[in-house]
Amino acid sequence: MRAVLEAADIAVVALYFILVMCIGFFAMWKSNRSTVSGYFLAGRSMTWVAIGASLFVSNIGSEHFIGLAGSGAASGFAVGAWEFNALLLLQLLGWVFIPIYIRSGVYTMPEYLSKRFGGHRIQVYFAALSLLLYIFTKLSVDLYSGALFIQESLGWNLYVSVILLIGMTALLTVTGGLVAVIYTDTLQALLMIIGALTLMVISMVKIGGFEEVKRRYMLASPDVASILLKYNLSNTNACMVHPKANALKMLRDPTDEDVPWPGFILGQTPASVWYWCADQVIVQRVLAAKNIAHAKGSTLMAGFLKLLPMFIIVVPGMISRIVFADEIACINPEHCMQVCGSRAGCSNIAYPRLVMTLVPVGLRGLMMAVMIAALMSDLDSIFNSASTIFTLDVYKLIRKSASSRELMIVGRIFVAFMVVISIAWVPIIVEMQGGQMYLYIQEVADYLTPPVAALFLLAIFWKRCNEQGAFYGGMAGFVLGAVRLILAFTYRAPECDQPDNRPGFIKDIHYMYVATALFWITGLITVIVSLL
Repeated sequence: MRAVLEAADIAVVALYFILVMCIGFFAMWKSNRSTVSGYFLAGRSMTWVAIGASLFVSNIGSEHFIGLAGSGAASGFAVGAWEFNALLLLQLLGWVFIPIYIRSGVYTMPEYLSKRFGGHRIQVYFAALSLLLYIFTKLSVDLYSGALFIQESLGWNLYVSVILLIGMTALLTVTGGLVAVIYTDTLQALLMIIGALTLMVISMVKIGGFEEVKRRYMLASPDVASILLKYNLSNTNACMVHPKANALKMLRDPTDEDVPWPGFILGQTPASVWYWCADQVIVQRVLAAKNIAHAKGSTLMAGFLKLLPMFIIVVPGMISRIVFADEIACINPEHCMQVCGSRAGCSNIAYPRLVMTLVPVGLRGLMMAVMIAALMSDLDSIFNSASTIFTLDVYKLIRKSASSRELMIVGRIFVAFMVVISIAWVPIIVEMQGGQMYLYIQEVADYLTPPVAALFLLAIFWKRCNEQGAFYGGMAGFVLGAVRLILAFTYRAPECDQPDNRPGFIKDIHYMYVATALFWITGLITVIVSLL
């Protein structure tokens, strides 16, 4: 299905782009971008409202509109557990971690580890890990989800569209630094919430209310007979047909394939400490606060905003399955390939399909602008934070005598390098197989980030933790997680109508339980070595 762009839609999107560029140039004029603090931390002058909005949109990127709604369509309420979990972790950031970060006077999280433990090897390890995570998970998934929306809804040339968005985002980041990023994020937060609430209301009215959503979702199975006739499929097997029996539960049985409650509490929650309390993209915004009171206020605001995605993203994804069951719940890999170009499933098209079908002309342009806002906000966050880490944690170690002006130039050049990497990713992303993208993000992160969470928690709460313990504990956890990640992608899950011949330790052990083991093993090794 391809949407027809009316003049009103084009006008709304054009107005959005003009507003964003004006805000970026206003940030250039107002801010002091000639110093390290001015460019990377907005001169530590931002208020709680701007930072809270920026925290929200830095998290709710295009991968949330595609992936969170897609997981809602595929498995129900379960994915909402991450959103409510974030409310508590944001307060841990604001009331425990941020006061320590601000008092230490750091710009980056690797720099904090270096100041806390002494030496540079743990700083370089964490800087390299952060850059890898940004480039090969956040960046790739953002571009894939943005490209998917453009392809599904507009029919524009995929490469030209994505390159244009990357270029505009990089221009804002290079010219305005963190001030431009936070100012544009404030506009984008308002736009996202208005647009997503509008779609939620329209789709709820169509279905008949929240109780009707729950009732009809459990009945939202595709019509196999009509699909076999309509698509002329050679493969007549039908799998992935019915909604899961526990779709209306958030935390599920210990053996559940999506969100087993022991794994979520013991493994996923500690792993999420890295994202909310030690990830440069998130923490850098709060470090830009004019004082600790504004920092705490921003995390409270962002926490309340994190209550929204369950209702404005997950529930519309479930409604999309109700309305388009024959497409969103495709019956086998051959059918999925015809519907959305992915053999792994079509749940990722749930949100754009709903937008382009239910939303009237004019409002459709607003929703297009919302998706563009989500993609651009995530990209500008990644560009700015990756540039900060590379400049201050890698380049400054190599060039200890580098002037402030030289660091500014290097930071901007690294953003250009990230743009090149982004564009190089586009053909790879086009070939990616869809599935439940949001759970893919969580799985990759859970293999690599629990050791980092363990190190930061020990660094904050245990004075005896030393550099040797932190380094060897972190490296042990990283090696174990990397091995599991390689094995998980070597032995991929089979298509739904094929037998599962993967080894038992891959097939039967949920990634959240692996995250649990990595977190506690890292902590144990760190404690033992620190005490020696």
